[in-house]
Parts: sequence; structure tokens; C-alpha cells
Amino acid sequence: MKFVDEASIRVEAGKGGAGCLSFRREKYIEKGGPDGGDGGDGGSVYLVADDALNTLVDFRYQPIYKAPKGEHGKGSDRTGAKGDDISLRVPLGTSVFDDETDEYLGEVNAKRREVLVAKGGRHGLGNVRFKSSTNRAPRETTPGEPGEIKRLRLELKLLADVGLLGLPNAGKSTLISRISAATPRIADYPFTTLVPNLGVVRVGQDRSFVVADIPGLIEGASKGAGLGVQFLKHLSRTQVLLHLIDIEPLDGSDPLDNFKTIEEELTAYSQGIADKPRFLVITKTDVLTAEEAFNRVESLTTALRNAGLFEGSVHAISAVSGTALDELISEVSQFLSELDAASEENDDDTLIRDEVHAFSREQRAARQRRRQGKDDDDVEVIYEH
Repeated sequence: MKFVDEASIRVEAGKGGAGCLSFRREKYIEKGGPDGGDGGDGGSVYLVADDALNTLVDFRYQPIYKAPKGEHGKGSDRTGAKGDDISLRVPLGTSVFDDETDEYLGEVNAKRREVLVAKGGRHGLGNVRFKSSTNRAPRETTPGEPGEIKRLRLELKLLADVGLLGLPNAGKSTLISRISAATPRIADYPFTTLVPNLGVVRVGQDRSFVVADIPGLIEGASKGAGLGVQFLKHLSRTQVLLHLIDIEPLDGSDPLDNFKTIEEELTAYSQGIADKPRFLVITKTDVLTAEEAFNRVESLTTALRNAGLFEGSVHAISAVSGTALDELISEVSQFLSELDAASEENDDDTLIRDEVHAFSREQRAARQRRRQGKDDDDVEVIYEH
């Protein structure tokens, strides 16, 4: 199935039914009085979580959704039927924005599995509602109110605890395939990963965490070059990042320069993501002898710390041979446990709302910068999805 993580749709809630103008007419009953009933409310539009979905592809083929309108009121004080609500099934982690104002409307997640995106119109009133002691035969009714009509932007952010970050061929797909049951495409050429992959890492009997592998970044990604920038938003909901650096790049590039390239692109794309805690993971140590690998790791770590570029935990691993993978998994699991314990003291819903608002503001600014950059510098967008 094609992976689609963003879609624009139009939703139209149903109009409320009009109130009825009617008077009671029965044999032997003169001047029976008003008996026009109210109309029915229009149907509303909801987004509802579906655990079986992992893409928004269906919305690319059907972008317009209309809820039924309410029925008009009837005589004999009969109320019109309410229009049925419609529920659009979306994956967990789907955020919804007003596409015209960029207003954040909500997110479908484990705690909030249903989001109202377009409210149906209120029903109109029948003439029986206007009866009074001084108005015995009212001819007043009200029409039903129109339902909300909105253009929405749906954005799917994969719900992962850990995000893998790095240049193409840094070893991200190999790592996730070794520590989880994920089966990403693996090859010795760049951009073998075209869409994000998720893997569940088991730690003992009662602990696990989810890892997201996104396509590799390249220089200029924040301006539209390459693939990874299209999927960087999936890292916005992760708790920690693993920055992977190839110890012996095939192109002969300097691992220190590669580290700087990724960090600069990350900061240019989103300061919120750049501020996330992360581990440095130096990969493919099996291509060198143990002594050579040790010296390279020490040299790179020292250079990073002296330059003030990185102060976190460093792990040198080989996903092929399995070297140091258990230590990496154990430390990441412990770090996530500490974060979970701290987050229990906070209002998770408020944190999510504030985080999404901040990320949305950043993305609006980033899209504007990229548009200006393309006009000014004629930057070519290599990949669009």
C-alpha cells in the first residue's frame, strides 16, 4: 500500500431542516391551532481512529465528504429526522488543521479517538413554538441553519518513541531490522528507504518501545532537496533521537562534517525537533579492526565535545555483527522510562496541544522560507510525494 502522510479534504456538515408551518385540521374541531413541528439537526463530520490504518491514501482518491441534512418538520407536531453523522476513519496520530487559517483543530490519538471537524446545522423551529396567549395562530417558522463547511489538512505523524536520523546509508535500516521485526529495504546505495518504517523493540517481558526509521537527509534538505525532509515531521512526536554516523563512509567524507550537515538541516527545519534529546550512534564498526574502530570513535567524540557540538551519550555499534546493540537498547529503554515517569506529573493533552501548535507555526514559517528560497535561488525540489 502506498504511504501517504498528508492529505487535503473538504467536509460539509448537513444543513438543519426547516420548521413546519401547519395548523391542526380535524373533523368537529374548529381552530385546532398550530401544530408545525421542528426540523431535524444536520449531520456532523467526525474523524475516528482506526488501529488498522497506517496511511491517509484513501483521502487522495476521495477528497470531498458531505453529511446528510436534517429533514424538515411536519404537521401534527412531528419533528424531522436528524441527519446521520459521518465518521471518517484515520490512523492514530492524525492531526487536523483548517487548511485556510492553519488553525489546529485536534489530533486523533489513544486518549482522544474521535474529533469533531464539522458541526451540523441546528434545526429550524415550527410554528407551534411561537404559540402564545396573544398569538393563537402564529405563522412564524425559522429555517434550518447551514452546516459547517471546511477545507482541512490532515497530517499523519507516526507515533514512535525513538527516531533514527542520519545521512543515506548511515545504517538506519540495518539497525531497525536487527533490533525489531521490521523488514525495511536494505541495499548499498543511497535512498533505499523511501517511506518511514516502524519497528517494535522488546526489552524483557514487560517493556517495549517503538522506533521510526525515516529516509536519509542530505545537504539542502530544509530547502526541499532529497527525501528525508518530506518525512521529518514524523520525528516531532518522538521522545529521543538516535543520530547515526557511518564510521567509514564509502564516499570518503569526514564523519564530523556529516554530523554537522545533519544537525544544521535539522535546526533549519524545526528548532523543536533539534532540541530533542539524542544519542550519537557510530555505526559499521565491523569494517575496521577493533583498535582502529576504538581510535576513530575516540577521535570523533573528542572533536565533537571540544567543538561544543554534542554532549550526550555515544555508542559505537555494528548492526551486522550485533556489537554493542544490547547496551544501546538498554540505555535507550532506561532513558525512556525516566521520561515517562517525569511526564506523568504533567498534563499530557496540554503538552501535545502546545507541541503541535509550536510545530505548526514552525512549519508555516519553513514552508514560506522554502517558497521564497525557490523563487530567489531556483532551488530544485528533487522529490515530492
